[in-house]
Amino acid sequence: MNQIEHGLKTNLVQAVKLAFDVELTLEDVVIEVPKLKEHGDYSTNVAMRLTKQLRSNPRLTAQSIMDKVDASSIEKMEIAGAGFINFFMKKELLTQVISTVLDQDDAYGLSSEKNGIKINVEYVSANPTGDLHPGHARGAAIGDSLTRIMKAAGYDVTREYYLNDAGNQINNMAKSLQARYLQHCGVDIAVPEDGYHGKDLIEIADDLYQEVKEVYKNLPLEETLPIFRKYGLKKETDKLRDDLKLFRVEFDVWTSEQSLYDRGLVQKTLDTLIKNGHTFESEGALWLRTTDYGDDKDRVLIKSDGSYTYILPDIAYHLNKKERGFDKLINLLGADHHGYIPRLQAAFMSLGYEREDLSVDIIQMARMIKDGVEFKMSKRTGKAVALKDLIDEAGVDAVRYYFVSKAGDTHMDLDLDMATSQSNDNPVYYAQYAHARMCSILRQAEVSTCSSYDLLVHDKEMDLLKQLADYPQMIQDAAKIRQPHIVCLYIHKLAASFHSFYNECTVLHAEGDLRAQRLALVKAVQITLRNALTLIGVSALEKM
Repeated sequence: MNQIEHGLKTNLVQAVKLAFDVELTLEDVVIEVPKLKEHGDYSTNVAMRLTKQLRSNPRLTAQSIMDKVDASSIEKMEIAGAGFINFFMKKELLTQVISTVLDQDDAYGLSSEKNGIKINVEYVSANPTGDLHPGHARGAAIGDSLTRIMKAAGYDVTREYYLNDAGNQINNMAKSLQARYLQHCGVDIAVPEDGYHGKDLIEIADDLYQEVKEVYKNLPLEETLPIFRKYGLKKETDKLRDDLKLFRVEFDVWTSEQSLYDRGLVQKTLDTLIKNGHTFESEGALWLRTTDYGDDKDRVLIKSDGSYTYILPDIAYHLNKKERGFDKLINLLGADHHGYIPRLQAAFMSLGYEREDLSVDIIQMARMIKDGVEFKMSKRTGKAVALKDLIDEAGVDAVRYYFVSKAGDTHMDLDLDMATSQSNDNPVYYAQYAHARMCSILRQAEVSTCSSYDLLVHDKEMDLLKQLADYPQMIQDAAKIRQPHIVCLYIHKLAASFHSFYNECTVLHAEGDLRAQRLALVKAVQITLRNALTLIGVSALEKM
């Protein structure tokens, strides 16, 4: 809903109140853009929705509403069909968006008021045991785009990466690196069966060997394991940071799982849960009563052998985030974590927080297709498709756009051949080409703000103006329901409207005031398309 639609809804609410003394909310009034131009700029069925309540003919109801509507910004109103009201808005109401966009430039669409809601968004959080794969990449693209959109909508957003550096998978990584290093030293040793077999550890082992040669070759395995753990963890974490930065994904906070133990936060959380009566002992283990908060069964916190399950540090981590002052926590997790959501929310509620304080969005896996064949991905077998491989194949722009273009909870195939094709069937090419075309026009002529845009009356111009006006509200909608793909839908629609406008409306060869007004329109569309592409981390190319 743009400002024009919002104003029209407000107008209709007031008109119904004046005509029938009936109180409506803005949500009660539905405004649509008619498919046929001859039916006006906007249409509403509010008269028909009132028929049962008023027990009156909807066309008569529509006329009574029209009699009370403030027509200062309306060119014409008419009743259509069973009782629709069609509105033809004054053109200056639509064209004023051009001046707004030109004045605000890269700030156009950004919320002028901060809503004061502090939100923590955690995404990616891949274990530092190997290369990022396409599943991580999709979560990274969606998570980063979501935080950009939410910031634009006025939320106070912190981007966070949770580094799982305290679990058994890190020990397996360390043992695998140790084996690879010793192989460099000529020792006949195999990588553990449950270890990591990817080529990245071979490269890290080579780096270590170049630094220290055979200094660890003859030392006891258990004695040197902490060294390999520390070295491998740093190398893998640095690689994660570098790959994410290459993908235009950065974080405000990196939280280490090990730090939760080191700072006593895990023990503090455990003590709190026990003190508040949320735990019980059974079969030699300590359990959390998650069934009290909707989980299908209670969960083990401490096993009979005294070791902690992974849910305990997770509870401590989320408690820590709330204690840092966040109003709402949002986690983006892979599809394999779907069953984990109820127990995490139940544990979170056992600490005294509301269920809605923690939201978890699932990101489904994406299949990579090239030459009609699926790429396989498995970190443990060494046959992974790394994020860097995807970037080398298709580029950051294509990979990011495609990953964001579908709702995260839906499965998708990324056809790398399509993503790299220079055709209108490739949506990222289509959008970037539209922006480059606008830049080409603007390089050939100077744009100045016009005192009036009265000559912009073509249907294609009207389409563009309405979409420009839609942009700020589109950001609010995408942020509210946490669906970045809405921005991609907007980008594609805006690019399509521009291509259609350019094919029918002369710009550079138009004359006088019409040329100046159309140039200003092109500039406004270029700014808006650039801003929208920036929201999803895609380059707005000036030349192609």
